Amino acid sequence: MARAIWTGVITFGLVSVPVGLYTATQDHSVHFHQLQRGTSDRIRNRRVNERTGDEVSGDDIVKGFEAADGEYVVVEPDELDEIAPGRSRTIEISDFVDLDEIEPVYFARTYYLAPRGEEHLKVYELLRAALEKANRVGVATFVMRGKQYLTALRAEEKVLMLQTLHWADEVRDPVRELPQLPERRAGSGRELDMALQLVDALSGPWDPSRYRDTYEEKVRELVRAKAEGQEIAPAEEAPTATNVVDLMDVLQGSIDRARSGREKRGGERGGTRRGRTSPPRSPSTSAPKGSARKTSAAPEQSELRELSKAELYERATEREIPGRSRMSRQELIDALAGSGRRRKKAAA
Repeated sequence: MARAIWTGVITFGLVSVPVGLYTATQDHSVHFHQLQRGTSDRIRNRRVNERTGDEVSGDDIVKGFEAADGEYVVVEPDELDEIAPGRSRTIEISDFVDLDEIEPVYFARTYYLAPRGEEHLKVYELLRAALEKANRVGVATFVMRGKQYLTALRAEEKVLMLQTLHWADEVRDPVRELPQLPERRAGSGRELDMALQLVDALSGPWDPSRYRDTYEEKVRELVRAKAEGQEIAPAEEAPTATNVVDLMDVLQGSIDRARSGREKRGGERGGTRRGRTSPPRSPSTSAPKGSARKTSAAPEQSELRELSKAELYERATEREIPGRSRMSRQELIDALAGSGRRRKKAAA
């Protein structure tokens, strides 16, 4: 059972309902410890006095604001609580707005809100049902852990959700901040029509279970492989930028591939690339004189260029090419082609 990270009341008008705040998500990342290289010694972070170098306990640490160079105004935790009387335990709804009016950049973290006790279920459900029927969110503020938050309360099927929002002065203006943006919109034309066709071909219902954190899976695979003394294939290289001259051809090819592989994509979305696999390594038995052995014949570079980096790495592993884990895709192609030529000469 989850534990509330904050308790207080929601107020809207003269109505109030006691609630608890619960985290809505959990982290699935692989967590590493810090070690000194070449040892198994853990590295620990300590709070030390900058002047004396002595370690300081948490009870002796206070907040200080630098008012002038080297001069600090010290503020105690209870003094921060005193300047927010009542409000530190109140989620005060001031407005109700359409959810679509809030730009995505404003949303930060998501929490669940639950009533604190059966006697508060009716008022809690009344607020949830009203928000759901009106298709609105309640804009509110509250204080938690010494910080005030702007939030949006929204209704889901059975629960109220609270999403923290960035304040207006925290959101950067992209026109001022970014070095370059298009000066005009793509309003019409064949390219836009084809882009819309591609969007349509790749469209489908939202199903979060279809997506996986493949990077975390690779991290776990790397840890397992290193523990067993094995190597792991490097990831695919980033695709090159689309040339504007080839844009129509690229769009058409994308549409054709999306339409032909729609069913397959449903099972593979979020996963690793699947397709060609490297041929199995042939036994090292000698072939009859004059016969061709594909595993030892030099592969054409055009054939190798059609393989992914992972597939190239697999072939390089089969041939025990040294330094393969540090090679780029082109270096793997060159090494495989060179290895094939050497094998062909040795067979001759």
